[in-house]
Amino acid sequence: MELLLQGLRAAAEPTRLRLLALCAHAELTVTELTQILGQSQPRVSRHLKLLCDAGLLERHREGTWAYYRLADTSDCAHLARTLIDLVPDCDDGLARDLSRLSAIKQTRAATAAEYFRANADRWDEIRSLYVPEQEVEAALLKVIGDQPINDFLDIGTGTGRILEVFAPRINRGTGIDLSHEMLQVARAKLEQAGHRHCQVRHGDMYNLQLPVDEFDVVVLHQVLHYAEEPGAVLSEAAQTLRPGGRLLVVDFAAHDQEFLRTEHQHRWLGFEPDQVGDWCAAQGLEVRAPIELAGSRLTVLIWLAARKGELSS
Repeated sequence: MELLLQGLRAAAEPTRLRLLALCAHAELTVTELTQILGQSQPRVSRHLKLLCDAGLLERHREGTWAYYRLADTSDCAHLARTLIDLVPDCDDGLARDLSRLSAIKQTRAATAAEYFRANADRWDEIRSLYVPEQEVEAALLKVIGDQPINDFLDIGTGTGRILEVFAPRINRGTGIDLSHEMLQVARAKLEQAGHRHCQVRHGDMYNLQLPVDEFDVVVLHQVLHYAEEPGAVLSEAAQTLRPGGRLLVVDFAAHDQEFLRTEHQHRWLGFEPDQVGDWCAAQGLEVRAPIELAGSRLTVLIWLAARKGELSS
């Protein structure tokens, strides 16, 4: 009862209710919320702290920024969503707030598009060497099957594309990446697609700082070839898997395209199937023989791994 009352007291103030409504539509910084509300930063920060303390909002640090979003894991997450559902869509104040929020989203999208354009040639050079991404994505969806996915983790999410691909099949999606620029792109793309059940976070693949046994499916898509210690990355990933959880690893087969190392910072020129299998076995996982998708000069391999005894034949 006290938890419920604390949540209700925190929301029972006009500015805080506006903040809840805004954070239900997007992840936002204090600066962005200040711009929308037209209030001072200290005042907005105080309101945000009360909402976080009550478990109605979640706060995530990303470099020098902190992002706020409606809670979806706290004890008061259901209360937060219920309160937002009760806010009338016809409210004039909310309409003004959402109009200003739309302008901020447009600015984000423009910034993300500019970054994407600036790097498009570099990415396209690599994509031209293997099968189209649509084929890889279709293969991933087929491998994972129709089994419901409650919690989904994409390590090294980049532009958030894998979250977009799996969004229709998951209840909650989290993407982790070390690049702030990539996270800006991913956040803008997910917002444009309306995938509010997906979020991205700043994080290190060697030190995820995520709860153990938390995710049903974990994906490492074109990540391992950048890693100094792929085994350590797989160790972090394996710890986050729930019993019965599955790990998908997508990367290149061993190749001789040396320019990917010198010009694109690839640490590994692909992998032999047994390499990834051995790293998975060291974490108590069994792995199927990988699916092969051959391109012009590079072959994409897809490994599916799980706790021993939990992969169906």
